[in-house]
Amino acid sequence: MITVGMYYDVRPGKEREFETAFEKVIEVLGGQPGHKESFLYQQVKKPRSYAILSEWDDQAAFTAFIQSETFKQVVSWGKAEILETRPRHKVYGKEGDLR
Repeated sequence: MITVGMYYDVRPGKEREFETAFEKVIEVLGGQPGHKESFLYQQVKKPRSYAILSEWDDQAAFTAFIQSETFKQVVSWGKAEILETRPRHKVYGKEGDLR
């Protein structure tokens, strides 16, 4: 299993719109092969900065999703309307959880 961190800075006044869009994206993610679960977090000291942590069976499943037409549509809308800076993505881990 891998965890993908996706980091976003949104335009002033677009926070709620970003959060609402994430709720729709989470519905789409639920039907994606290899997706386990995803969570949205907001930075306390920078409330226009968000992180989405997303768990996948493996990197191949995540890569298939980000190469999909659905993902491309979400990204292009976000870049044009919502995001202040380019999103940053990072893949964490390759095997299970530490205990």
